[in-house]
Amino acid sequence: MYDAVKHFQSLYAAAPRQFEFRATTAAEWSAWRDGFRARLMQALGLDNMAHDLAGYAPTAEMAQSDDMGDHVREVWRLWVEPTAPLPFYLLRPKTEAGPRPLALTPHGHNHPHIYAGIALNDAERASIAEGDRDIACQAVREGYLVIAPTTRAFGETRTEEDKQKNNTHSCHIELMHGLLVGRTPIGERVWDISRLIDWALARPDVDGRRIVITGNSGGGTTSLFAAACDTRISVAVPSCYFCTFQGSIGSIHHCDCNYVPGILRLGEMYDVAGLIAPRSFLAIAGKDDTIFPIEHVRYAFARLQRIYAVAGAPDKCQLYVGDGGHRYYKAGAWPFIRRRLA
Repeated sequence: MYDAVKHFQSLYAAAPRQFEFRATTAAEWSAWRDGFRARLMQALGLDNMAHDLAGYAPTAEMAQSDDMGDHVREVWRLWVEPTAPLPFYLLRPKTEAGPRPLALTPHGHNHPHIYAGIALNDAERASIAEGDRDIACQAVREGYLVIAPTTRAFGETRTEEDKQKNNTHSCHIELMHGLLVGRTPIGERVWDISRLIDWALARPDVDGRRIVITGNSGGGTTSLFAAACDTRISVAVPSCYFCTFQGSIGSIHHCDCNYVPGILRLGEMYDVAGLIAPRSFLAIAGKDDTIFPIEHVRYAFARLQRIYAVAGAPDKCQLYVGDGGHRYYKAGAWPFIRRRLA
């Protein structure tokens, strides 16, 4: 009898991983890093996007500004492509200071306004309180300039049909159309983060040497891949995502947006995270997370530690395990970020 689980696991086991980390010296690590990053960006479709959008200069416009007491919250749109406006919240501390660290807080499979502390009903208020999900508000209260972007295929970038049905996202249709032209949802979201960094670095109130990215679940996905591809990010803190592809994305039901064609022929998730070395990396996990199992998280982290050791930065790679499930854990995130951005 056909056993689908057994079949898929055999596919994963048989796939040769071109960039599985085997380096033992700094020189070997450097060569591995450069070769793998270029190949990963190609797999994500970023090379195709760069080609198709060559010469295009994104423009931004502010739509709203509100005084929130201890900070100002602005609503902006950045046209990351001629036909793609990317909404984002910009949160600014009201206290005077010189250039500030920049925090990017991509969200997961929930509504983008939740990260900015906006709750439209009791369920959203409970979600924020129970899961530390007002991450952008946390960041601005740490004194950072914060960009809380709308993840591509959410909010305004959903299809009209999904907007009318009040569906949270349009990830499936984003994947299907993207595949036809050599794109992936993760690649588009990494592209958007890089364009937001470009925009932010043109501001006088941003310290380009101190850029952190952190988000939960799908926001953790974007945080990990964006930091792997864009070396301007100095601290990466993905929450409830870092695991193994085989032990999570490849064996447990996930949204279509998680899948990158051929990724396991390049490397495992810990290899992708290894591209962040020697920059600071904190993986946040929930010990009871059912879709990113903790045993696979711990295995992946042990493999990642080897990469950081060869890169000469073993102290910059850490794991925080929260006593709960699939949520953000601010108690683990901000102490690490403070130390690394100091």
